[in-house]
Amino acid sequence: MDRMLAVVFDNEPKAYEGRKALLQLDGEGSISIYAYAVLAKHADGTATVKQGDDSGPIGTLLGTSFGSLIGLLGGPVGLAIGASAGLGVGAAADLNNARIGEDFIDDVTKVLLPNRVAVIAEIEEDWTTPVDTRMEAIGGSVFRRALSDVKQTIHEENVAAMKADLAQMKAEHAKAHADRKAKLQEKINQLDSKIQAQLQKVKDAREAAERQAQAKVRVLEAKAAVAKSKAS
Repeated sequence: MDRMLAVVFDNEPKAYEGRKALLQLDGEGSISIYAYAVLAKHADGTATVKQGDDSGPIGTLLGTSFGSLIGLLGGPVGLAIGASAGLGVGAAADLNNARIGEDFIDDVTKVLLPNRVAVIAEIEEDWTTPVDTRMEAIGGSVFRRALSDVKQTIHEENVAAMKADLAQMKAEHAKAHADRKAKLQEKINQLDSKIQAQLQKVKDAREAAERQAQAKVRVLEAKAAVAKSKAS
């Protein structure tokens, strides 16, 4: 099952120890890591993505669930991310794109207080015990949430309903007197703008799903290439 994982530690050394343990679990085959980052919350409320001693797949999922989660956990005060991290704040802070509930963000931010550090990862895991056991031994507080499916149904239903209203308004407009036509035309224009906005949301959701799938394939291909080179 694909999940978002957030493990909060009291300090940076423990967070890096937690990151190392997570990568070991990936190497053992207990989990698969698609992306990870170490996120430090500062005393002034700002947050920074720490690179550590290797960049890892940070930024691989730019504009997808992982990037959105990083942006959201950075909080309203601001998120400072190094250029080499490859993540942009504008593309990140999107709850819909994060594909997780707002309550998950709230739970993590209540514990990710100033001067604390979290390991954030998008992973695939069949059971929770391996991660929980390793992280809790280091002193980490573990939060996880399964990723919801990217659904376009709601937006598509909204478009269908608005198009029905638009058709009715246009029919009324054709029969209306001159004084009524102007008001109807204004409503028609407003509704058409809303329809275009909904259609854009459908397109954005579809493109986000495609980016997510392609990015994960690239991560898995890179891992397979590394494993093959070690075996040869």
